[in-house]
Amino acid sequence: MSLHLYNSLTRRVEPFVPIDPARPTMYVCGPTVYNYVHIGNARGPVVFGVLADLLRRRYGGLVYARNITDVDDKINAAAAEQGVPISAITDRYAAAYREDMAALGVRAPDLEPAATAHIDQIIAMIERLIASGHAYAAEGHALFAIGSFDRYGKLSRRDPEEMLAGARVDVAPYKRDPGDFVLWKPSTDDLPGWDSPWGRGRPGWHIECSAMAAAHLGETIDIHAGGVDLQFPHHENEIAQSECAHGGKTFARHWLHNGMLNFGGAKMSKSLGNIEKIHDLVRAHPPEALRYALLSAHYRQPLDWSDALIEQSVRTLDRLYGTLRDLADIQAVDGIEIPAAIEAALEDDLNTPNALAEIARIAGEARKAEGDERAARKRELLGAGLALGLLQQDPATWFARGADGSDDARIQALIDERNAAKKNRDFARSDAIRDQLAGEGILLEDTPQGVRWVRKRA
Repeated sequence: MSLHLYNSLTRRVEPFVPIDPARPTMYVCGPTVYNYVHIGNARGPVVFGVLADLLRRRYGGLVYARNITDVDDKINAAAAEQGVPISAITDRYAAAYREDMAALGVRAPDLEPAATAHIDQIIAMIERLIASGHAYAAEGHALFAIGSFDRYGKLSRRDPEEMLAGARVDVAPYKRDPGDFVLWKPSTDDLPGWDSPWGRGRPGWHIECSAMAAAHLGETIDIHAGGVDLQFPHHENEIAQSECAHGGKTFARHWLHNGMLNFGGAKMSKSLGNIEKIHDLVRAHPPEALRYALLSAHYRQPLDWSDALIEQSVRTLDRLYGTLRDLADIQAVDGIEIPAAIEAALEDDLNTPNALAEIARIAGEARKAEGDERAARKRELLGAGLALGLLQQDPATWFARGADGSDDARIQALIDERNAAKKNRDFARSDAIRDQLAGEGILLEDTPQGVRWVRKRA
């Protein structure tokens, strides 16, 4: 099969063919680092990280950039409140973001450009836009003139009046058109700023990504990805300023957008306060279960986030790791390959639900396997998990999560006693032991291979 991806720009699933097969390029919008990010912010990095691995397998190379926005009004406000330079805020939360992504099994991108390291490129791009008549300077600002780009709105497919009605637009007296957006804005002495032809100031949000993508990936990139909430105005503005700055060249050939996480009946967002921070979640739950949960729905669809979803993901991984534990006597590390059915699911617009269903099928076959077939099924299961960043830890580590193992012998003794009680048809005692262990957070599962047990998460 060939790789097919849904292109938000054309509204259809299309074959993906990179400009240079030896060097596919992908840019994913990263975080604004002024606080810990919420779990909704992890969906893109997790899903598009799976895509990055797929592209590397298919083409043998990839240049993947995910930016850091490290100058922003929210960062400025946090720094002022704490009486520290903005770098104290951004360094702290950028490090926390990397730590949290690593906990979720998200590999670092090839490039992690930061806005403050690209001020020269940002200024140069704005100068080109002004020189070509697509932008103008006014009262210390530089603004993009949306009327100069006749394809403005082609990504979100909304006319300018509709877009203005649905967005928070600052209608300032220095704007020629209410929809014109800021490329550069002035900074007072108490705010971070850099010298520019328009005075001391700082970049607007949208121009950062255009300048960094061009600097590292080229004027036309293969894939630009991010959350669907960024489609307008951020991505719409990126297209306008990039294509105008580069003589009409296509900015991004494929646009991918992941759906939002819903929590408590509404879209998860800091503004609504209905968020769960990754920094807290990875300490309260097995991070791999969080990753599984994020992959459980198709990336373009909304995902309802809940404790029940996390618990279901934990139970599913219990079964899968239980299968691997039953195959512990089989050495299958060498020669692990990703099964064709898994690759086919991922090449069909990153259909992770189908891939997870295939993993469950493989695990079922592995549990029934005998003889030499057990090694083949174990290799297949490990390879299937590898494609999704799952099942790569030792089963003993998974089942011992959060426990020091000091009472393992006592638990096993109770399980042995329960087994003996069942053999003697003393079901009252057998049930009492099960209930005792359940009260201690120890869950039992009777299988043909014996009793499995796992500590219930706190």
